[in-house]
Amino acid sequence: MRRPTIADLAREAGVSLATADRVLNGRLKVREETARRVQEAAQRIGYHGANALRARLMAELPELHVALILQKERHPFYQDFAREFQDQAAQVASHRLRVTVRFAQSTLPGELEQLLTSMAGKVDAVAATGLDHHKVTAAVSALRQRGIPTFSLLSDFAQGVRESYVGTNNIKVGRTVAWLISRIARKPGKVAVFIGGHRFHGHELRETGFRSYFREYAPDFELLNPQVNLETRQLTHEAVTELLERHSDIVGIYCAGGGMEGAIAALRELRKPGDVALIVNELTPDSREALQDRTLSVVISTPLRQVCRETIALMIHARDHGLTDNPGQRFLPFQIWTPESL
Repeated sequence: MRRPTIADLAREAGVSLATADRVLNGRLKVREETARRVQEAAQRIGYHGANALRARLMAELPELHVALILQKERHPFYQDFAREFQDQAAQVASHRLRVTVRFAQSTLPGELEQLLTSMAGKVDAVAATGLDHHKVTAAVSALRQRGIPTFSLLSDFAQGVRESYVGTNNIKVGRTVAWLISRIARKPGKVAVFIGGHRFHGHELRETGFRSYFREYAPDFELLNPQVNLETRQLTHEAVTELLERHSDIVGIYCAGGGMEGAIAALRELRKPGDVALIVNELTPDSREALQDRTLSVVISTPLRQVCRETIALMIHARDHGLTDNPGQRFLPFQIWTPESL
């Protein structure tokens, strides 16, 4: 194939030859939008100077160094989360984003506190998943005093001092799951809910919404006391196994946090597909397979791309305009997956 020329580039970008030449060689200043259009056109047609042009244009942009703190480094959901965040950061055209990703090895508040504190003086903004605790709030407050905004993701923490929460409306998630179980279960009976811990604000809200729906619209179902599984598959497997052996009339189980793999394994061992309506959060290889073999009834999924895109936009806004006086929250619509929607 013929090697693309500057004339081809100008035509693809919809600019004059002189403008394309100025962008390529940086001789005279052109509008940012025009330079970006030429750079994108160069990538599309395979122009030989495309990579060098992109590098030069990126070097001229204001830099923003951000940190992303997640849980469970080996879990597919958090691996996807980190990958999506970095992909969305790379697509930002107005700033040159540098992303540092860190993973907490436990759910202890002291570890999240240390991870947050370690970002002081290193980054311009922080986004994190984690639990709500006074140690975490103190670390977020200290970052804020240094002009570094913190964004809570998926499960809120440090309300009043964090910059914003980005994620789903967890009350609505819980109520939706309760509505689903009340419709899917073959008859009224006992329903169980598992939470990762009492300090996970999002889990508590999901449980609250879950209970409020049954209390209001499905009082024939009996809700058992919530069980804490520390988001581990082993503890969840043991707890669900004991639950199924003790209560023959269990009709629904909701894992409001992590550990769903244990619940899936226990149901496969002790019940036929469809005997118990099991609903979990996040679509992963394990939950996808469990939907397909009907062990799972429904998966509630976080729109990761939207969460990442919204968070990055808020980080850039805070960098350019300063911290807000009124910390807020951005609710995004969750996704519902059934065996028939895969």
